[in-house]
Amino acid sequence: MHILYLQSNEYLNEVSSVKVKDTCEITVVHEEVVETVQKNLPDVSGMVQIFKALADETRLKIAYALTLEEEMCVCDVAAVIGASNATASHHLRYLREHALAKSERKGKMVYYSLSDSHVSDLVRITHEHANEGKGNEHG
Repeated sequence: MHILYLQSNEYLNEVSSVKVKDTCEITVVHEEVVETVQKNLPDVSGMVQIFKALADETRLKIAYALTLEEEMCVCDVAAVIGASNATASHHLRYLREHALAKSERKGKMVYYSLSDSHVSDLVRITHEHANEGKGNEHG
């Protein structure tokens, strides 16, 4: 195994009133590990688009609401987020265009739901992770 030693810049980060270095003074690079990971690292552009879509607070609230109710009409979503039907519709359309939500017309109403269980799982896991250690399940 080849090991490269590189010196790095030193930065201090204050965490819980204790100053700790947030980088190693010496970085150890294992060439085989780096090569293996680089070969197996997927194209993350699709993942980036998903996280960008959910990075908007309103869209994330809508996605979370759709984990609580399997499907909701535009006007109910608007009421939940405290916005106009047009604003809710805009955000729902954005989620649909990014394959995070789907829509179905029923008569004069359009109902939205999350596109699949992966989206629901992603939203729920993100919520759980964001609230870890807070002792507050509904954050």
